[in-house]
Order: sequence, then structure tokens, then C-alpha cells
Amino acid sequence: MARLDVTEVFHGISFPGHLHTQDSLQLALKFPFQDTDILIVSYPKSGTTWVQEVVSLISSKGDTHISENVPNWARSPWLEQYYCAAVLESSSSTPRVLTTHLPQHLLGPALHGSKAKVIYVSRNPKDVVVSFYHFHKMANFLPEAGSFPEFLNLFLEGKLSYGCWFDHVTGWTNQTATMNNLYHITYEELSQDPRGAIKRLSSFLQCPLVEDEVNSCVKQCSFSSMKHNKMVNYTLVPEAIMDHDKGSFMRKGKIGDWKNMFTEEQSQHFNSVFKSKMQGCTLEFVWDERDKEETRADKLSPLNNTKL
Repeated sequence: MARLDVTEVFHGISFPGHLHTQDSLQLALKFPFQDTDILIVSYPKSGTTWVQEVVSLISSKGDTHISENVPNWARSPWLEQYYCAAVLESSSSTPRVLTTHLPQHLLGPALHGSKAKVIYVSRNPKDVVVSFYHFHKMANFLPEAGSFPEFLNLFLEGKLSYGCWFDHVTGWTNQTATMNNLYHITYEELSQDPRGAIKRLSSFLQCPLVEDEVNSCVKQCSFSSMKHNKMVNYTLVPEAIMDHDKGSFMRKGKIGDWKNMFTEEQSQHFNSVFKSKMQGCTLEFVWDERDKEETRADKLSPLNNTKL
């Protein structure tokens, strides 16, 4: 199923037709979640693959066999993609681990009343847009990236594939007050404190690890390890779908890489839009690798951590 030039528009949101159909998207909204399921949710390029790897390793108590021999999309298939049902039918793994980029307003009803554990992954949006831009350059199933200024404007306007970052993040994280089965983890947390992040996530998943198991998880899910693991880095995907000569799926993994792309003017414009759209939001973001503490989104400037 190539459909590389096809775009599916579903509830006003664009999805690449390579793996999404109207039927597969509609089925996702009616998915019968089991109470033992684990669902990883994110906006693209927010650390999804990282959390997939961490959850796999926690579930296997640090055993790297599955991580090194089964592609991540088979271990934790994408709920809204057409192949998901077949993967789940052929798998006997318990608990089932699924992944999705769907926004809360679409998927929330299917989760209502379920005890499935939901892990929401976020990342500071300046790094998200830079990573997404580079991904568009290599992913032949996504529209042409155009220039970075053009791409940045589309991101801020919520017109890229998978919809609006601001709506996605606030839609899901606003549920933390009412959903005790929802856990929010950040890309920056995994980068700056992988050991602590893994321990906290294993506790949420009720899958405690001994120290040797934690050590194995930390080593196997390091960015360097994942970058060279064919089961994770998407080099198994044919070149016609992902052109690996044009870039690497796992590029740098650095917090604050946005500074190498953004001009001062672009950063200030981003800050203005961010402040407007995230007004009243209490989420905290880390914008620079040197940050020792997360900065309050509603009090601090994403550019220089000074009060707005």
C-alpha cells in the first residue's frame, strides 16, 4: 500500500494516505480498548519512538531480545493505521501496547470508562517543529517541506499533517486532572534524567524493576543505542518511502537544537503565538539543554527564560 501522494482529511485533520485510510481512522475512534492495554500518545516528533522503546524494555524487565529483533511498529502498532488490526490479531503479547497521534477530542470517547493506561509524550514545540521539518525532507509519504519559514508558519497555524500542536498538547494534558490512568512524560525528562524517568514510568505501569533491569533499560534506550538499532531507527523501511540519503530518522536528539534553525525574529514570533495559544496553561517546558529546571510556560519566555 504505497499511496505516497495521497492525503486523507479526517475531521478536518490531514493524515498521510500511505498508512491511513478513512476506514482505519474511523475504526480507531471505535477501538474496543481492554483494561490491560497501554496506549502511547503524542504529536509527531515528540519522543514517541523513545517511549515505545522504554515501554518495551520495561515490559520485558530489561531483556533486550525483543527490542533487538522485532520492529517497534510491530511491538506497539499505530492504532489509526490500516495494519494495526492484523498485528494485534497475530500477537499474543500481554499487555497490548498501542501508539497513536490522534487528538484527545477524537479518541477520548473510545477511552471513556476504560482502565487502559495512557502515556502522553510531549516535547518543547520549537524542537518539535525543527525535527518535523527534517522528517518531511526524508519521508516521501509527507508533503514537500518547502522552506523552513513556510513550514514554521504552517506549524503555528495548525495546518501540518496530524493537526495543531497546541490543540493536541492541551487537549490531552488537560485530562490529567480527571484521568488517573493518564501519565505525562516529556522528551526532555527522558534526555536529562533517563534513569528517573524509567523508574517513574515503570511505577505507573505497575511493573517495578530491580536495579540491573533499570541499568539495561537505560543503556538500551540511550539515543546512541536507538540510533544504531535497526528495529527502532526505521532503516528497515524501503528507500522509496523514507529516503535515508536525505536524512536520518533519529537525527540529533539534542534539546535546544531549534537554536540552529530559528532566526531571532522567528523565535520572537513563535513566542508571541505560544503565549497567546497557551494562555492559562500550567505545563512546563525545557527549551535548552543547559536548563537545570523546567520553565513555566505561562511565566517564562521560551527564548531566554526571562519573564514575559
